[in-house]
Amino acid sequence: MRSNRAITRAGVSLAATLPLLAGALALGIPAAHAADSPGRDTLAGTRPAWATAKADKGATSDSSKVSARVYLAGRDATGLAAYAKAVSDPTSAVYGKYLTAAQVQQRFGATPAQVAAVKAWLTSAGLKVTGVTAHYVTVTGDVAAAEKAFGTQLHNYAKGRKTYRAPAKTASAPESLNGAVLTVTGLDNAPHTATHDDTLPAPETVFRNAGPFSSYYGSNTATTLPTAYGKQIPYAVEGYTGKQLRAAYGAGSWTGKKVRVAITDAYASPYIAGDAATYAAKHGDAAYRSGQLKQVLPTDYRYTEECSAAGWYGEETLDVEAVHAVAPAADITYVGSASCTDDDLLDSLGTIVDKHLADIVSNSWGDIEANQTPDLAAAYDQVFKLGAVEGIGFYFSSGDNGDEVANTGTKQVDTPANSAWVTAVGGTSLAVGKGDAYQWETGWGTEKATLSADGKSWTDFPGAFTSGAGGGTSATVAEPFYQKGIVPNSLAKANSEKGNRVVPDISAIADPNTGFKVGQTQTLPEGGVAYSEYRIGGTSLAAPVIAAVQALAQEARGGAPIGFANPAIYARYTSRAGLYHDVTDNPTGYGLAVARLDFTNGYDATDGILTSVRSLGKDSSLKAVRGYDDVTGVGTPAKGYVESYRR
Repeated sequence: MRSNRAITRAGVSLAATLPLLAGALALGIPAAHAADSPGRDTLAGTRPAWATAKADKGATSDSSKVSARVYLAGRDATGLAAYAKAVSDPTSAVYGKYLTAAQVQQRFGATPAQVAAVKAWLTSAGLKVTGVTAHYVTVTGDVAAAEKAFGTQLHNYAKGRKTYRAPAKTASAPESLNGAVLTVTGLDNAPHTATHDDTLPAPETVFRNAGPFSSYYGSNTATTLPTAYGKQIPYAVEGYTGKQLRAAYGAGSWTGKKVRVAITDAYASPYIAGDAATYAAKHGDAAYRSGQLKQVLPTDYRYTEECSAAGWYGEETLDVEAVHAVAPAADITYVGSASCTDDDLLDSLGTIVDKHLADIVSNSWGDIEANQTPDLAAAYDQVFKLGAVEGIGFYFSSGDNGDEVANTGTKQVDTPANSAWVTAVGGTSLAVGKGDAYQWETGWGTEKATLSADGKSWTDFPGAFTSGAGGGTSATVAEPFYQKGIVPNSLAKANSEKGNRVVPDISAIADPNTGFKVGQTQTLPEGGVAYSEYRIGGTSLAAPVIAAVQALAQEARGGAPIGFANPAIYARYTSRAGLYHDVTDNPTGYGLAVARLDFTNGYDATDGILTSVRSLGKDSSLKAVRGYDDVTGVGTPAKGYVESYRR
């Protein structure tokens, strides 16, 4: 399962969290490994880490039903990885020589003979083939047939307070298939998410920010409130708009014309077209052209209660409005998933690749690395590699819980941002001053203290950590070629002497205290729905902002796709000074904080107002320092970044 990235609205998390499968993340193709049994190829990662001998509660009934996906490795998995790397590397002779979706399928997709062989193997074991796509074969059947097909017994295991089914040993496929199978998912059934509710709920109750505000950073000082770090502090901004963000990140006259950006989330807001048009008109963004905003949606939805479907409406709204605000001429295609499960989100990503719906894909969702499994990681990475070969770049938010210790008790990064084949987007606190002048940024990390009863001091200043940009070193993904020699060894080798992937790659505004204003139709407390605006943050904001900046860069490049951007991002970092804002936690030389007032009930003063001070640049154990760091990566786009792509 997958949850949408927490969108931070005044410190309130909107994450639709589902328990995910435990396990470690592996990079690469886990097919055709050394076999556990003669004549079989093991499918690495198909036995989850929680399926231990201690948790074993015995064999699953042979008559129990199984639904699974058998992912196809294609005709040249090794060649796919090699070409995806070469076509994305500015130093390669084939850099930018992308293939069409049809060419990708012909060169790397599964052959008809492979598909036929996989189907024959599955049906011979007693499973029923229910569907075939370019990426996988779906099957159903009983446990006995699944055990026969995949060479493993299925047992029941205790996981927390519940019991789930899982393979007793790693699944395998016949060696005679010659590595045609990438992996299989669905042999374990944790968590169980079946629901009878297949209709979309109403939008969530309206959220509003309490004032006073600053219209730009520092425009309104909280003179009646206590000082922080020896100075009087400004009120939080009401919410930056596209004009301010475009100025901060060097948009110039570029607008993203003729560039296609896709956005993936779960479900779909029924009000998105009207909300996006209203927001653009209110804040000076260009009006949408006919057909500029499109949606590609499933025929029906699943797990709407388990996934908190309405919570995803705000995510879609944020992503669409942020992309349009920064790249107002870019074409936007929203690809909604049928649910927040991996299967459905993978289908959304696959649809973009198979139909080449866009060159740039913004994704503001994910979960902790410990909740990913190697089988699913392989399926995701295959889609990302296929996209890279076509010239499609995927941008993923890095997370909103810093090093994740406060959230999970374990220091770790988020996934799919940890994939070596995506651009992980971290977050900052942004100060845009009078006249839309860029002042500074810090790494996004917030500590919160509240106003004392007598109003003369902040209690327990600077307070506790509340949220911050996700980052750090992967425990399992190997260090990619584009980070070697650039990312400090103290980070790259934090978990292994061989080196691991470090997150993020690049960053942009994320702090909700210096956040973006969004307009969305929501449910009113007294009933009915209405359009309303509020300030928002999180790396859910940073990802679409960077996607939009990349759209500007692609326009500057003459419309030629940038593709998988990491090699180019790091090449610019080492070869050309001044293209990135080098973000640090102490850009002014003294402590930074803002004052914020929030409605206790989230929408009006009926139940009172909470006053707090939010310290900036306090991201758990992560530090934004000079040079590359695990809060902001190489930094944020500066004036000249977009122009650097100009041909």
